Amino acid sequence: MRIAVAGATGLMGRLVVAEAEARGHEISAIARSAGVDLTTGAGLAGALRGADAVIDVTNIGTLNEQQATGFFEATTRTLLEAERAAGIDRHVALAIVGVDRAPHGYYAGKRAQELAIEGQQVPWTILRATQFHEFAAQIYASAKVGPLHVVPKMRTQPIAAREVAARLVDLAEAPARNGYLELAGPREQSLVDMVRRWARARSIRVWIPSIALPGPLGKAQRDGSLLPGPGAELGVETFDEWLRRTGGATATSSAP
Repeated sequence: MRIAVAGATGLMGRLVVAEAEARGHEISAIARSAGVDLTTGAGLAGALRGADAVIDVTNIGTLNEQQATGFFEATTRTLLEAERAAGIDRHVALAIVGVDRAPHGYYAGKRAQELAIEGQQVPWTILRATQFHEFAAQIYASAKVGPLHVVPKMRTQPIAAREVAARLVDLAEAPARNGYLELAGPREQSLVDMVRRWARARSIRVWIPSIALPGPLGKAQRDGSLLPGPGAELGVETFDEWLRRTGGATATSSAP
């Protein structure tokens, strides 16, 4: 089958493309580097021509609620309108566990994306996943106060990104559910512990303090609102196993 992947050049997009191609599927990349712009719709009709399904793993690098919401609402609407015109009957999107319980900051944007999908006519399936094991490296790089690398106090049940990619392709191969699934890693972790262990695996010897973020999102990070429900599917690879397999290197970088 032919699968169009929105966000094909990002961390998750590349994993989805690799997984789909390994199964023998043909890929159409929806990315600016491929001449397709979801913010304007340029090149989108051609990218969807002949596609049987769409997997949407688009992302935006902001924590700002207004920016994230505006981006996800606009790009999702543009994508789904083009899918409807192309006659595509399955739309698979990646979301985050807990966005409905804590729609704040970036999570508000992802929740807006979910609602936009529900409100359109293209049959859909949304996979809500927990944070990836790779999140530890991303937090180390981005969460800084002056020279310090700081980590929010957060309960999470992380999963290997490649397992999420495989599940997204599974869902693209199957009829749309018009519903949600949750996917999480095999065990709960402390985010600060993950980042510290990742740093040790990368031979980084610095003090990494943890902080409790203020506001409703910080509370949700600490009180378990972002953990999976009892009916969630569970992945296999633990964070420690991922560290041993990769040495802490992510798909986007070989160094911290």
